[in-house]
Formats: sequence, structure tokens, C-alpha cells
Amino acid sequence: MEHLGIQIDIRNVPQLDPGYIPLLKYNRAFLKDAKKPVGVAVERAGGQIAAVHTFIHGTPEMAAADRYYIDRLVKCILWMKGGWRIYVCGDDGIFDYLAAAYAADGSRAFDNDFMATVYERPFEVVKCDSLPEEKGTSEAIGRHLDGCRIGFDAGGSDRKVSAVIDGVPVFSEEVVWFPKTNSDPDYHYEGIVAAMKSAAEHMPRVDAIGVSSAGVFIENRTMVASLFLKVSKEDFNRKVKDIYLRAAKEIGDVPVVVANDGDVSALAGAMGLGTNNVLGIAMGTSEAVGYVDEKGNITGWLNELAFMPVDANPDAMRDEWSGDIGCGVKYFSQDGVIKFAPRAGIELDEALSPAEKLKVVQKLMAADDPRAEQVYTSIGVYLGHALAQYFELYGCEHVLLMGRVMSGKGGDIVLDTAKKVLADEYPEIAGRINPALPDEKARRVGQSVAAASLPELR
Repeated sequence: MEHLGIQIDIRNVPQLDPGYIPLLKYNRAFLKDAKKPVGVAVERAGGQIAAVHTFIHGTPEMAAADRYYIDRLVKCILWMKGGWRIYVCGDDGIFDYLAAAYAADGSRAFDNDFMATVYERPFEVVKCDSLPEEKGTSEAIGRHLDGCRIGFDAGGSDRKVSAVIDGVPVFSEEVVWFPKTNSDPDYHYEGIVAAMKSAAEHMPRVDAIGVSSAGVFIENRTMVASLFLKVSKEDFNRKVKDIYLRAAKEIGDVPVVVANDGDVSALAGAMGLGTNNVLGIAMGTSEAVGYVDEKGNITGWLNELAFMPVDANPDAMRDEWSGDIGCGVKYFSQDGVIKFAPRAGIELDEALSPAEKLKVVQKLMAADDPRAEQVYTSIGVYLGHALAQYFELYGCEHVLLMGRVMSGKGGDIVLDTAKKVLADEYPEIAGRINPALPDEKARRVGQSVAAASLPELR
């Protein structure tokens, strides 16, 4: 397979997506003949730095490939670790390209605006003679199991809540809701409060509340979150930034901690496996990812791999929100299942919600429909290649796969296929990474239980 003059050897391609080009395969092929040193770094909060020294070809005939490689590399760093400033050294053409791409009106305008909003600083690209040094920190998260706790997990298609007493869940509930299509912040607020009250009814008291939610949170306040996509900026600032804190006050004056759902999925994995260095991937409405490092801490990285590219195919599906193509959200979420269903010959009623469409495919898979099996096998091929890419970035020993896409027989097929792809295409990695599924109940409500452990009692 060829892209931008780079020849890529791929043995495992999804049956339902023959044009797929794993980004890691492209990068490895690109670097074989790239000799000109280039450095890029991204600065995030507190002066923390993610730095990468790499190579390009630096010739006119390979300029398009050079720009593409660096574009995808920076995109990966930015959405893995976060940041508001990009440093570039080693090549003026690469600097000029990135400066134009990440301008307020450039091809990466979404990334510019998102990061500026999260870090509350103007986004910029600067040229330097040498890269700043790598710098990072980590902090402990969760694992507090004493007392009567509520764990709430806000998903894009359903909300989950658990009542947990001394580490044992005594009640769990899932309720379908539609936060991403609702512009009224009171709709979200009322749903959150209803869930918390439902859990509170099953305990003698409430000592603490932990919240797992898609988005970026600073001091328990919402900075950016796709759940509130339709809410106006004015209503977001007035009613969404502190929505979880306000909802918790309806239950009582107790400790509250709000964390990104990806980090909570990683915490759930670490708690369930009894180990650390865990990457948690929740494949549901979107792809929510978190990481617990070898010390059992979280790193303060964004881990928004839904926006990280995994596919170098120039005809890859476009994400409606970010405007980019080939990113994880269209591969490791219900969108991936819905994308593949018609290609496998499964007709889905357009009047159904995305969650309902997923259930149609899941029901067919439960009946061993070969069309549904094609869907999950193709996602498994995606995942095998992506896990190798994620390993090179994180060095994670364990990967816990959660979320509604991984429920039932389909999840087993995805995992088995991914392991086969890893063994065939990346044998040097396959023995160093352990992707696994929790039991069926934990796949669906594990995050809400882990979320309950977030606050420390007073």
C-alpha cells in the first residue's frame, strides 16, 4: 500500500475497510529513509513539556510526506498530553506549516480553540534553536473505599450510577439519556440529580460523591465537554462549569471529586487487576481513555485519544466535531459499529438513536449473525494496530477495554482479533502488552463504582 510516496506493508486489513492504513505502520515506513533531524515539543499547564526528537526527509519531492508525518505527530502529542504552545526546531518549512495549520483560521483551528479554552491561554506555535527538556508530574487518584459513596458516570448515551458501601456496590443503575443533542443545561442537571438521588436511596447516608464524566475538568469544574455540545457558551459558563458541584449539594455537604471518564476507566482497571501501568479505554458514545502510571498515579495528560489519529487513509471518515479524519472516535466507539453495519449488509433505521443502532447490531451478534461478526472482527483489526500505536506512546503493560461496544459476544471477538493482529504485525510488542476485558457487569458499570472511590473522606 502507498501513501504520499511511502510504501507500507500491512498484512491485516479490516474486511469492511480495505483502504485502512494504520498510522503506526505509516510512521515506521516513513522513518526508514528520513535523516534530517527535527524536534517538536508541546507545553501544557505548570510549564510541563512533552518533547519528541524525530526525522524528516527534507527534500522537495518528499515535502508533502514530511508535512503529513509532522502534522500527525503533533496531533498525537497534543491530544495525548495537552498543551497551549508548540515548539519547533530543525526546519523552517515545518515551522511555517505548523504555524499556519494551528492559526485561529488554519486547518487545525478546532485544536487551537479547544486547547486555548482548556488552558485559558492563547494557543501559539514558536520557533526555537533547541527543544525545552521533557518535564512532567503525576498524582495519586481514588482507591478510597470507606463509607457510603455515590459514583456517577456521565456517558453520551446513558448515565450510570452506583451506591457503594465500604467498597461493595449495593446498587447500580443505567438510564438512557441524550445530553449531546440537548441545549437546555437544566436537562443535564436534572438527570444528574435524579441519578444521585436514586443511589442515595439505597444507603443509610452519603459520605462522598465521585463523578466520572467525558471532558476536561480543573478543580472539579467543567472546562470542555462534548456532553454539553449543544449548550450555548453563555449557559455553559453560567450553569455547566459547576454543574456537578451544584448537583452534589442537592444530596448534601460532602466531599466531591470530578474526574475525566478515561482516567476513571484506567483507575477501574488498576483496581480490578490489582496492578498499575494501566491504559483504560471505554468504547461507548466516544472513545474515552485514561492512564494510571507505574506508580498508580494519573499524569495530568489529556488522554483524549478520540481526537488522536489512528488511520492514514486520506479517505478516512471525518469526525463531525473536530473536522479531522482518521481519528479514534470513528473507530473505537458506537460510531465505528454504525459505520460498518451497512457495509456488512445490516440495515439500520435512521430514526433510531446511535445507542439504539448499536443495540440492533449487538442483538444480531448475540444470535451469531455472520454480518455482525464482520463488524466486530473489523473493529478488532483496527484495535490491534491501534494498541501497538498506544504502546509506543504510553509503554502500558495492561489495557482494560470497557464500554458498551465491548459488551457481549462482540467484545470477545474484538479482543481476540486484536490479539491476533498484535501477534502477527507487532510480535515485538505483543508479549509486552496485555489487553483484557473485565467481567460483563464491570464492563457496563465499572466506571461508576471506581468513581465512587475518588473523594477522600473528611
